[in-house]
Amino acid sequence: MTALLDPRRTFVFAGDSVTDCGRRGDPAGLGDGYVKNLYDAFGSQRPRIVNAGISGHRAADLAARWQTDVIAEQPDLVSVLIGINDTWRRYDEDDPTSAEAFEHSYRELLDSVTHTAQLVLVEPFLLAVKEEQHLWREDLDPKIDVVRRLAAEYGALLVPADVEFNRQAAAVGATALADDGVHPTAAGHQLLADLWQRTVLSS
Repeated sequence: MTALLDPRRTFVFAGDSVTDCGRRGDPAGLGDGYVKNLYDAFGSQRPRIVNAGISGHRAADLAARWQTDVIAEQPDLVSVLIGINDTWRRYDEDDPTSAEAFEHSYRELLDSVTHTAQLVLVEPFLLAVKEEQHLWREDLDPKIDVVRRLAAEYGALLVPADVEFNRQAAAVGATALADDGVHPTAAGHQLLADLWQRTVLSS
């Protein structure tokens, strides 16, 4: 379980606002979401943790800054959580990203680190707390399928966040985990951190 936890290693967490969580205003650079929860949980033998999330970003945005924000850190492990904005912008700004374009950008990310770092792919997730968010599934589900296929193809660990968030929401209510359906509450971030640990450190 602790084989990956070594202070000589570097873990980079890349993504959008779910990862960002105010990290650019945090002197420690961690933010106050699941990345910080993992940092605390890893304990004294924790690796060097880099939060490379930027709010609002889509897969193409992440690809554009990948060299400077991820590869330059010389990571031993790269965890990617991206995709919800690729869906959301279709509905709030009429600016869609096809599943094919999403996959193209995602492959750019993985191709550059697959031979040098352990890969962890986290499913983008959605809890339909608003009626119109049920419609988002037709756009998001194919992108989740892309992430699952790429995880298998690249030998990455897959963190089944969409599955687990929706399973837990059935018991505790969606707004307890993400009050707008997208951004986790404190409980949602803890769920994500716990799921990440179970998936990655127990593999």
